[in-house]
Amino acid sequence: MALHDLRPPKGMKHPKKRIGRGQGSGNGKTAGRGHKGAKSRSGFHYKRGFEGGQMPLHRRVPKRGFHNPFRVEYDVVNLDTLGARFEAGTVVTPELLRERGLVQGPVRPLKVLARGEIGKALTVRAHKFSGKAAEKIAAAGGAAEAIA
Repeated sequence: MALHDLRPPKGMKHPKKRIGRGQGSGNGKTAGRGHKGAKSRSGFHYKRGFEGGQMPLHRRVPKRGFHNPFRVEYDVVNLDTLGARFEAGTVVTPELLRERGLVQGPVRPLKVLARGEIGKALTVRAHKFSGKAAEKIAAAGGAAEAIA
C-alpha cells in the first residue's frame, strides 16, 4: 500500500443533492421543504433558543431574588494572616499580597478584615478596611491607608 492507493471507503463519498432542479431530480417543486408554513419560506430562521414550541429553557428555569449589577466583589485578607506573613515595618500593598500568593484569581479591590490579632507595626494599603481592622492596626502601631 502506498499514499496514492488510499481511497475513502465505498459509500462514504456521494454527490451533493441538487435541490430545486426539476421534477426528474426527485427534489423539484417544493425542494424538500414541504407545503406552506414558516420553514418553507425563504429568509426564515429560528429564533435563538427556539425549541419547537416547547417552553424554552430560559423560561423554564426558575428565577428568584434580586441580582445587583453594580455589586463590587473584594479580595479579603485577615489581620492574623498579615501578622504571620510580614515582618514589622513592611508596607503591605495588594501587589505584594498577590506576589506572595495570599490573593489569587482575577484582580479585584482588596478589603482587610479583623479576624485574629496583629502584634506588629505594619503599614497596610488596601481599598477598604473593616472598622475593627483599622482600629487593631493603629493599636499595634501601624497605619491603615485607604487606596482611592
